[in-house]
Amino acid sequence: MKPKSIFSEEPHVVGKSQVEIGAYLAEVGGCHDCHTPGWAQAPGNVPEDQLLAGSPVGFSGPWGTSYPANLRVSVQASTAEEWADMMKDRNGLPPMPWSTVNHMSREDLMAIHAYINSLGEGGNDIPMAVTDGSGPHTAYIWFMPEPPENHAANR
Repeated sequence: MKPKSIFSEEPHVVGKSQVEIGAYLAEVGGCHDCHTPGWAQAPGNVPEDQLLAGSPVGFSGPWGTSYPANLRVSVQASTAEEWADMMKDRNGLPPMPWSTVNHMSREDLMAIHAYINSLGEGGNDIPMAVTDGSGPHTAYIWFMPEPPENHAANR
């Protein structure tokens, strides 16, 4: 038996504006957790010029090292429709939850675009992913489980 999907093309959130809806979706969707530097240390208490500006701290695993993109750059480079289409079809490196993003409604994705676009240009230069085995070259989070005996030995 296949579980009934909660995903549909209908928007699930209503608000006063696309920007307000997008801000809500970005927060509950965890976008800031990786794409806003300092968010994990001070949720919601980050200067606006750093919101969704990307992070040079990588996530490393068997795929190499990936970096949380500066979403302001990708939004500025595309219309809401283009960005929503890209998000619906895109797959990439972990830990980005692409399967979740792919299932979002087009309207919800365009609301996220409106929110990010409202933040304006800016942000940080983010390193490109390293998949050739030569990295990581920056601070990183090792994104693989370790057996409990490794943890006990490192105390």
